[in-house]
Amino acid sequence: MIYAVAALIALSVTGLVLLAGQLIPAEPEMIRRLRTMSGAEAVGAAERRRREVQAARLAELLSALGTRVQGDGDRPSKTRRVLIAAGFFGPGAVPVFYGARIVAAVLLGLLFLAGAPALVNYLSLPQPLIVVIGLWGAALGWVAPTFLLVARGNRRRGEMLRALPDALDLMVVCVEAGLGLNQALQRVADEVALISPVLGEQLGLLTLEMRAGTPREDALRNFATRTDLDDARSLVTVLIQTDRFGTSVAQALRIHADTLRTKRRQRVEEASAKTAIKMLFPLVFCVFPALFIVILGSGILQAIKVLGGL
Repeated sequence: MIYAVAALIALSVTGLVLLAGQLIPAEPEMIRRLRTMSGAEAVGAAERRRREVQAARLAELLSALGTRVQGDGDRPSKTRRVLIAAGFFGPGAVPVFYGARIVAAVLLGLLFLAGAPALVNYLSLPQPLIVVIGLWGAALGWVAPTFLLVARGNRRRGEMLRALPDALDLMVVCVEAGLGLNQALQRVADEVALISPVLGEQLGLLTLEMRAGTPREDALRNFATRTDLDDARSLVTVLIQTDRFGTSVAQALRIHADTLRTKRRQRVEEASAKTAIKMLFPLVFCVFPALFIVILGSGILQAIKVLGGL
């Protein structure tokens, strides 16, 4: 069985090497000619173009693999929402994601299979566990991209959540200075990108949708869907109701900005209140034992020495 597994690993590695050779071609003749010239900027542009072509080829390959497994129904829509929250807005992001899961499952499965015989022999385990370890590696490779996407989405949401009250304060200033809502959103998108590129990107997409002819209400709802934040949804609700009923935008934004600042202060107070509880377990299980050993260790050894003599 070990020989069969080794042969399977060798064939798989050979296929992956051939695939990598197809995805990473040799240096084109144009770049070699440019290297002989003094135009470093042209060389850099050609290098970037070559990397873009390779990335496009890799994306096409992953998309072709992912299209076979993504299926229909609600699963692609849920995956689409996770990808949007992580910052991947392209129309082909879902099949590329599934293709990446397949590649990660194959690579980790082969890696676990390659290291399983040594582990089994060292621990004197049954030989069929080699296949089980390989399957565990494949399962880990299948679920790992999802965890990475979720972590990336949480990080982006946290950044937007911290910057949203400041962006809303700036929007209040812009509206009270006489700018329209669309112009205020564009100005806020340019300014807030300095402290939160993610929120600046989302606001920039919002303004681009409205420029392209999307109704303001639909564009605002799309912004709330992309950000996936309760504060953004409440802001969108305020803006839509203000636009429908014709009330003062500046006054509504100012009241909402005060609410967001209060919520941010409450979140900080909540996090600070949790600090003592979070520090309890490291202190009890890590710091206190070492501290007791340093303080009482010499005394305990001396007491054992004295009592042992008695």
